[in-house]
Amino acid sequence: MDRNPSPPLRSREEEEEEAAAVGDCIGSTVYSKHWLFGVLTGLMQIVSPENSKSSSDHEEQQMELDEEMENEICRVWDMSMDEDVALFLHEFNVPDIFMGILAKSKCPRLREICVGILGNMACFQEICVSISSDKNLGQVLLYCLCDSDPPTLLETSRLLLTCLSQTEVAVVWVERIREHPAIYDSICFIMSSSTNVDLLVKVGEVVDKLFDLDEKLMLEWIRNGAVQPLDQPQEDSEQQPVFRIVPCVLEAAKQVRSENPEGLDVYMHILQLLTTVDDGIQAIVRCPDAGKDTWNLLFDLVCHEFCQSDDPPIILQEQKTVLASVFSVLSAIYASQAEQEYLKIGKVDLPLIDSLIRVLQNMKHCQKKPENSAESNTEETKKSDLTQGDFHLKILKDISCEFLSNIFQVLTKETVAQGLKEGQLSKRKCSCAFENLLPLYNPVVEDFLKILREVDKTLAGNLEESFPSLKVQT
Repeated sequence: MDRNPSPPLRSREEEEEEAAAVGDCIGSTVYSKHWLFGVLTGLMQIVSPENSKSSSDHEEQQMELDEEMENEICRVWDMSMDEDVALFLHEFNVPDIFMGILAKSKCPRLREICVGILGNMACFQEICVSISSDKNLGQVLLYCLCDSDPPTLLETSRLLLTCLSQTEVAVVWVERIREHPAIYDSICFIMSSSTNVDLLVKVGEVVDKLFDLDEKLMLEWIRNGAVQPLDQPQEDSEQQPVFRIVPCVLEAAKQVRSENPEGLDVYMHILQLLTTVDDGIQAIVRCPDAGKDTWNLLFDLVCHEFCQSDDPPIILQEQKTVLASVFSVLSAIYASQAEQEYLKIGKVDLPLIDSLIRVLQNMKHCQKKPENSAESNTEETKKSDLTQGDFHLKILKDISCEFLSNIFQVLTKETVAQGLKEGQLSKRKCSCAFENLLPLYNPVVEDFLKILREVDKTLAGNLEESFPSLKVQT
């Protein structure tokens, strides 16, 4: 019977070469240990050149990275996302090697790549803990946050955010940052002057994480920019306090506003965190320019950009977290600085009422469960809907209702009449407001009805018919 010939027997040398090749692989990958050793050795030689080279040649070599070497180290950067490679690099003491490079090299591209590789390695818990426990490496990495090279700053911020997100080591980094005042100055400078949106977003995420982790650090940063201490009576000094953190956050928010919605969400949450402490609110409202700038930006967002009348109701699902932050900050300013010109009654109340009620109307649509859906009947889906969707919508609803009630409390007869004329206080919108404010804000609704009776008795009567509890009590 005819058949294909048998393959030739492999020689002993070929079998040994194959076995050696398998032994050269890093973990379960196809990456070569030998090749990686060569790249790392080349890197060390770049930083510590031969003694025969002149100092000028040395400096020139450090400022630029050879194209071939750059390509190879970039491959290592890509490879370091693999856990086997990251662990191998760690076993080879790459963090120590890179610490030396970062401390000596003047080449921005090389510094960026080294920090980027460390950032990838830190994504794995064991390595993150090891990197974080190295005090000297920690110092060098924090100095990188004062670098003038945007790509290096971006990778350093990414690395810090990765470490701050690990509960086992977060406190270590918070303490290190607290011990380095230059970090505050560097971050403020980046937020106030950079036009690199990616960098601004990542730095914002670092600040947001820091403030969320440690209120004490947030208070220190708030007070750090004050010319006059917050606990000192204002009349003791003619000089108004200048709070650096708020203008810097605002400048960054304006920069990312149109290009990165997620970044804007981050900066709005930073402002919201600031308003959770009295010093943070004072940092906004006691500096007139900061208060006005903050109010104008946020007012413009809710009245002219987010959740507009021509947007589909479902848009609220995308904007719920940023809206919650914006309304929360606006509410804090509104309650703390009502005497300011930009908050004069009638000037901002009706547009805000219109925006708040529109959000509440859309929320009702978003909270409707799909009918005849087999998936919606499962326990897992119901639990997921509650934790992911309704939870954030509930936060937005609570903030919106509280803010709306605060505005209702200061409405005058003239403002209500103007709202009825312009449509912000139509029967449909008032009904929506009542549905959400009752019964928690019952006294506020009753006082509003008293004013409404003087302006439009018929509308007030219709609303009482729709809400019998109000009719009985009034």
